[in-house]
Amino acid sequence: MKILEVRPNNRKRAFEVRIRRGTLPFPYSKADPSPTSSDPVREVAVDPELGREGFTYRLTSGAEGTIHVDSVLEYNEDPTYMADLLLYKLTTAARDGFEASELSAREVARLLGTSPPQLYRLLDPLNYSKSIRQLLALLGVLGYEVDVDVKERSVVAG
Repeated sequence: MKILEVRPNNRKRAFEVRIRRGTLPFPYSKADPSPTSSDPVREVAVDPELGREGFTYRLTSGAEGTIHVDSVLEYNEDPTYMADLLLYKLTTAARDGFEASELSAREVARLLGTSPPQLYRLLDPLNYSKSIRQLLALLGVLGYEVDVDVKERSVVAG
């Protein structure tokens, strides 16, 4: 996800990061180094070396920091990002389980009722077009049990 613009907001003590879906805050306290009133942000810019997926800031002291858009999305608990993060975690668990198993790709694919190329697409952590159902079936074939824990988020008074 590309960052369109980033601005420091000293009143809110946060960076304001504009992406296609809107503007998201990222508090100074989560940044390293953290801007302070005695060492404020001197300049901030979207970083082209990160493919516009991050921004770099410089403090008055000369200290620099870089923040990736994933950190901003995770802090704001962006629903799409959080779903992709869950899919990524399930995929890496399945990939690790597959590598540790003694089953061949052809055998796992047969047990799933699919093809080896489809199995490898399931094991690709950058492929987000797969379903959680497919991953759960794969994990089951590999001998894993997945528990889903749904709980209400605690609200932090702020």
